Amino acid sequence: MSDIAVSIEHVSKSYRLGVIGNGTLREDVQSWWARMRGKTDPNSTLGRHEAIEGQTLWALRDVSLDIRQGEVWGIIGRNGAGKSTLLKILSRVTAPTSGQIKVRGRVASLLEVGTGFHPELTGRENIFLNGAILGMTKVEVRRKLDEIIAFSEIEKFIDTPVKRYSSGMYVRLAFAVAAHLDPEILVVDEVLAVGDAAFQKKCLGKMSAVAHEGRTVLFVSHNMGAVKGLTQKAVWLDHGEICRIGEKNEVLQAYLESAAADSSHEVQTTNLPRKPGMGSATRVQRIQCNAGREVSHGEPLVIRLDVESDLPVHEITCGIGICNMDGSRLLSWDSDVSGIVFDVRPGRCVIELRVPTLNLQPSSYMLDVALRSGEHYFDYIAGAMRMLVLPGPQTPPSIVRGDGQVRSRGEWKMTDERIG
Repeated sequence: MSDIAVSIEHVSKSYRLGVIGNGTLREDVQSWWARMRGKTDPNSTLGRHEAIEGQTLWALRDVSLDIRQGEVWGIIGRNGAGKSTLLKILSRVTAPTSGQIKVRGRVASLLEVGTGFHPELTGRENIFLNGAILGMTKVEVRRKLDEIIAFSEIEKFIDTPVKRYSSGMYVRLAFAVAAHLDPEILVVDEVLAVGDAAFQKKCLGKMSAVAHEGRTVLFVSHNMGAVKGLTQKAVWLDHGEICRIGEKNEVLQAYLESAAADSSHEVQTTNLPRKPGMGSATRVQRIQCNAGREVSHGEPLVIRLDVESDLPVHEITCGIGICNMDGSRLLSWDSDVSGIVFDVRPGRCVIELRVPTLNLQPSSYMLDVALRSGEHYFDYIAGAMRMLVLPGPQTPPSIVRGDGQVRSRGEWKMTDERIG
């Protein structure tokens, strides 16, 4: 059809685990010949071929999708579901193992921090470089130059080599370039998480403006609120396959219900991603809710944090937040608000929060935890654990599917006043 901007037809992508190139044709031939004879690879080094050779990982399996011009699609799913792989294939960064993709129009991609940037070139020079990659002339790029620089908010550093930029500066400039160089199709991965809250809001506003101009947007994010507010349709990927496709509300609801089914009341945090810049000297090692038992509306909530520290740390504040599955913060508890700070000694300790009555509506939520001293963070884990809140014995049926997330108690009264 003439209005199809992107046509994905039975696309699959596989990777062979443990198989990598050596860098030269001669070494690749040596390695291949050794494997054919059942001999040890002469070019292997310790730690280089630790993965099990011969195993195949299918990042995508038989994915088919048609995206019309001017549509805004959200691509959702857990880590490792194949979302970024799909975008890389769309952006011609990698090729599919099988199937084909047809794209009508110029594609601008923002897949990773600084993708397409040359580290030795300045920010200004990289704007022109990216414009050339998109097939634009110098005149076209120059016409947009001031707007791009103003949007990125890094005017003072625009003539500095980008190798000296922070990750946040990279994202600012990369997004400004991708969104302003008039692509027919804008592909955006979860890189906006690197920017600050104000810039994220600004980027979402720009993507919304791009969509209203009739251009096509593909947006990968774990922020369900952003996906819900920005997109029209959504596709849910799981283990490289399409689980659900269609209108955003239906797909998001199915995805959140699946996430709720996997909720836990205890998690080890050792391998969870931290906020960038966090050290390892003082960390939360385990989170537990209600001693591993269910959490219910209207009932007490006890959150236990097992903390390990290599050094003595004085006056630590513990913060715990609960967000809905959109990523929006609903409740926060900070120990210093209650006038309590902790002195942590080397070794392990337990910090515990007790909430007499949990007034969250029955649903699935995410738990954030932090350890800080003033504005300095020792540890911060966003979305550390999914927590399912069930209806309690005293939960009125009216609120189980009602609007709003937090139900607060108050004093009510009625005065019967008669006139005359």
